[in-house]
Formats: sequence, structure tokens, C-alpha cells
Amino acid sequence: MHEDATDTQVPDEPVVALTFDDGPGPHTRRLLDELAARSVRATFFLWGEHVAADPATVRATHEAGHALGNHSWTHPDLTTLSADEVGEQLDRTAAAIHAATGVTTHLFRPPFGAIDDQLLRLVGARGDAAILWDVDTRDWDHGDATATAAHALAGITPGSIVLMHDPLVSTVDAVPGIVDVLLAQGYTFVTVPELLGDALTPGGRYERR
Repeated sequence: MHEDATDTQVPDEPVVALTFDDGPGPHTRRLLDELAARSVRATFFLWGEHVAADPATVRATHEAGHALGNHSWTHPDLTTLSADEVGEQLDRTAAAIHAATGVTTHLFRPPFGAIDDQLLRLVGARGDAAILWDVDTRDWDHGDATATAAHALAGITPGSIVLMHDPLVSTVDAVPGIVDVLLAQGYTFVTVPELLGDALTPGGRYERR
């Protein structure tokens, strides 16, 4: 494990945090409807350019009770950029999220999961925490709803953070089935701040292995 990574403590109760990257996208509104129908809250790591293009959907996401995070402005590998370039990527996205919702988020997810010590220091100086995942549905790779659900359900254990991407129609197709199975198994769905609580600290890198 990376020396700066922090294992999240496995909770006593079966809880899970669904997270969605790269939105908002053309299917995000349907996803919000599916989640609302099941009283599920999730965490959305937002692509800044997409926020600027569709602030109304971001506002609707916030108003539905979901947590919001920063996923950069143009989705580059931030470990390849200078400190000033990283700052611009995150500042522009944070400003767009705030303009759409009034929220100042301190959740950050690096594009591609690419993170190093320098990026952690920069993120920490902003007061942000880096949120990774322990369950990768690989929806970005196969684009198949059945496979997305299978990867999710095979990997989730109490306290899991699950990676999905709401711009993908196959992901939005998969979510109702994933949620229904987990609800039947007794899971409660929480946001990342609800899952990690006081454990969240600036410059921390959070994941489970």
C-alpha cells in the first residue's frame, strides 16, 4: 500500500458508498431518479467542464442529498502537471461546483486514480482529501450492464467504496439491480463523508485493500 494511504475501518454494520465519476452526463438525471426511488444517497466526483456545461443537473444532484467531489477540470493525469496546473484544474472545478450549488467540497478523486506524494501535498494544502476505492466495476472498460453488476456484487463488503461512471448508459442500467440486491442483503447506502466521518483529513488518501 502507498505509504500515505489510509485504510478505512471496516464498519460493524453493512454499509456501502456508491461513487460515480466523470459526470454530469446525459444519463445522470435517470440515475438520480433510480437512486431517489430507492432512497439511496451516493457521492459524485464531478468533471469540471461537464459541471460548467450542465450546472442544473449538478444542482439537482446536490438537492437530492448526494455528496459532491472534485475530479478535475479536463480529466488529465494530474501527476504529470506542475503545481500551478494542478491548482488551475482543481480551482476551476471547485468554482464551477460552488457556482452551481453553493457547496465548497473537500473531496477529491484523482483522474485514473493516479496519485503521488506531490499531488497529495497539493491536495492537502487545499484542505482536500483524496478518495479512491476498493471495488472497481470496470464499467469504463467493458460498457456492459451485466458485467458492471457482477463486478460490483462480487467485490462489495461492508465499508466498500465502489467506482462507477454515470455518463455510461450501461452503468445507469446496472445500478437498480445492484442496489436492489444489496438492499435485500441488508446494506445501507451512505455518502463518502458519512462512511469516513471524522477520519477525513486534508491530504489523506482513503481506500481499502
